[in-house]
Amino acid sequence: MRRFLALLLLLGLALGAPEAQLAQEALEAWLKGELSPTLKELLQAPPEEAPKLLKRYAQFPPPPPGLEVNRAQPRVEGNRVYFPAARGGEVGVVLEGGRAVRVFYRPEGVGPPAYLFTPAAGWGFLLLSLFWASLLRQPGPFRAAFLEALALLREKRGLYLVTNALLYSLFTLGALLAYALPEVARGVQALLGGTLEALGLDRAMEAGVMALAGVIFSWNLTQGLFLTGLLPALLLGLPVLLLNALRYFLFGFALSPALLGPLFLLHLPTLLLELQAYILVTFGGLSLLARLAGREGYRRGLRDLLLAFYLGVFFLLLAAWYEAFEVVFLL
Repeated sequence: MRRFLALLLLLGLALGAPEAQLAQEALEAWLKGELSPTLKELLQAPPEEAPKLLKRYAQFPPPPPGLEVNRAQPRVEGNRVYFPAARGGEVGVVLEGGRAVRVFYRPEGVGPPAYLFTPAAGWGFLLLSLFWASLLRQPGPFRAAFLEALALLREKRGLYLVTNALLYSLFTLGALLAYALPEVARGVQALLGGTLEALGLDRAMEAGVMALAGVIFSWNLTQGLFLTGLLPALLLGLPVLLLNALRYFLFGFALSPALLGPLFLLHLPTLLLELQAYILVTFGGLSLLARLAGREGYRRGLRDLLLAFYLGVFFLLLAAWYEAFEVVFLL
């Protein structure tokens, strides 16, 4: 998914006065609703037009009602122009080839904290990673919990394998469907990439590979593994299973080899590591349900879930380092 973010980042066009004026004009058209298709248009569009409208919706999502923007104080960063919003946050205009290719609103407080987008934070994440690795190599509670999590996978091997088979099958199904509907898949791909950019993840590359790894890890841990993983898994596993079933299908659809081509192989380690983290927390939730069904108690099942979550965090750490290296050096 972040491959598309990286491609956006690498455009890097210098802006002068004509481009700044172009950004002003694009902002004005966007605020008037001239660039964004409506949800009604999307739903009523004929099949041949729907992919184009979906892609345009991803590039120019409708502005929030009543949004006011200060056009007199733009901030230029590479090929992007940012305008402060009166309600907080900012509107970004992305320029490419002499035209606006994306306009988005970034609310205040959305996205990773600003301090993560610094070289110092990158060094801190490197030291944290090395410290955790050292803790796993010597006797202590961190190593004991890691080994207990692996023992849990062996104990419930059947449930773990079924969870893997189900979710990876949905990813494969989505990837295969993209061959039949490539234009729709590109629209979904643009929608996911635009969401990441609106969250501000594009800034992380400017601080270097270590800071980028830290931002990726922080975002996937908090918004992915915790909020949409651990919390719904506490509700006896089924909500997180349904959520990740949809997640894997959409990821397969948007990250299919039909769209990525040879780059899919470069991105495959990221997919295997990152998606395995979500599989683990799903497995933990289902193990919680199985413990209750077997009258072994919620407390025992909760321990299973927390152990699976802990192991999932480890996989996210590996995925973040590889993905940062991939974005900076391979794409």
